[in-house]
Amino acid sequence: MTKAEFLDQLAGDERLGSKKAASDAVDAVLEAITGALSNGEEVAFTGFGKFHVAERGPRQGVNPRTGERITIPGGKVPRFSAGSALKTKVKGG
Repeated sequence: MTKAEFLDQLAGDERLGSKKAASDAVDAVLEAITGALSNGEEVAFTGFGKFHVAERGPRQGVNPRTGERITIPGGKVPRFSAGSALKTKVKGG
């Protein structure tokens, strides 16, 4: 599902009413999550899941053009861990 399809689905909900309101709500949520993660915070939605920042260590890679072995530096990456209610819904429970 693309963001546009997602917004169309949300716009049909009477709590939001319009595609513009749905778009504003989704953008606000994504900006808040992004801001919290960039500050090193976690964002947890009980039953749905948790967004957090993980530290990835350096690793070995291969340059596809030359075949030369290189070291890829580590860094911070965003992660999502699904909550139990979400896992149950996806499994069909």
